[in-house]
Amino acid sequence: MRVYNFSPGPSALPLPVLERAAAEMTDANGTGQSVMEMSHRSGDFRPIIEKAEALLRELMEIPGGYRVLFLQGGASLQFAMVPLNLAANAQPDAQPGAGKRALYVETGIWAKKAAAEAAKYAEVVTAASSKDRAYTYIPSAPAPAPDDAYYHITLNNTIVGTKWAGLPETGGVPLVADISSCILSEPLDVSKFGILYAGAQKNLGPAGTTVVIIREDLIGRAPEWVPAMLRYDVHAAEGSMYNTPPCYGIYIIGLVLQWLKDSGGVSAAARRNREKADLLYSYLDHSSFFRSPVEKPFRSLMNIPFVPVEEDPEKRGALEKRFVAEAAGEGLVNLAGHRLVGGMRASIYNAMPLEGVGALAAFMKKFEEKARS
Repeated sequence: MRVYNFSPGPSALPLPVLERAAAEMTDANGTGQSVMEMSHRSGDFRPIIEKAEALLRELMEIPGGYRVLFLQGGASLQFAMVPLNLAANAQPDAQPGAGKRALYVETGIWAKKAAAEAAKYAEVVTAASSKDRAYTYIPSAPAPAPDDAYYHITLNNTIVGTKWAGLPETGGVPLVADISSCILSEPLDVSKFGILYAGAQKNLGPAGTTVVIIREDLIGRAPEWVPAMLRYDVHAAEGSMYNTPPCYGIYIIGLVLQWLKDSGGVSAAARRNREKADLLYSYLDHSSFFRSPVEKPFRSLMNIPFVPVEEDPEKRGALEKRFVAEAAGEGLVNLAGHRLVGGMRASIYNAMPLEGVGALAAFMKKFEEKARS
């Protein structure tokens, strides 16, 4: 029996995708071989990566003048690649932070890590932070200066469960966003951004592949000393095949994108995601036992943390452990909150059906009733 997997990543994949991948494991597209065995330079693999890119462009309505790259290293490697390509000092022996100025909005742990990594190669300025209220909201942020290298945000914050309700005004300064946990969850105007990047393992495919969508005029800005593997121009020139790409991950991404297209596309996914999120938030807002720590205007559609109302830390911790264990016994798995914040968290990406969220809400009600008796 398959469980309802609420993991924040690697996360659940659509069952039809898994079934098709299983059927094609030893013979993909009639080639007599698995994608795992294919040469990335072969005529058998090229249609796979080309179809994945075409589907992504179609579903996200990526305009002309943007390149799509399939890379490795996760979003964490992009924390370095973005400043290395857009803001690094021309001299390799420059002091840390000696590059161009870049603005970062600190809205959670991953946003903070992105800024810390960038500070090795650029002059990083924290434009705004929501740390004062445990990252439970998105702060207002000032506009950048015209000569700033870029303006970085984390569009959806996986750990704390917040998302940007609107985009900051950046003028001519490129807006860069980590969209790992919200890509394809609702429509997004790609033309508003200079760079979008996403680790695939949350809402797009298996771990090991990173998608980068970059405006063409931002390619080729890296100083000569930046290693080839960390240069957007190198990967763009080679069509994401400067080295062996994550072939199987790209194949699965293509299957996920086809499933999403067959399911009505991004707008239909957004309607389903809103319905799922509303169901769970409605329960939390009417419960006197559980609560959402996130301020309402900034609640994520994808990652929903919740905690017991119990104020005693020891009792609250015991309740959380018991909840996670008993939920797993009911086939509702990976509900523990991030180790740095505790509590519980339900990640309800595109592949999570409404029935799974309904089963979680029903279990929460049952758990609450039993805890009170």
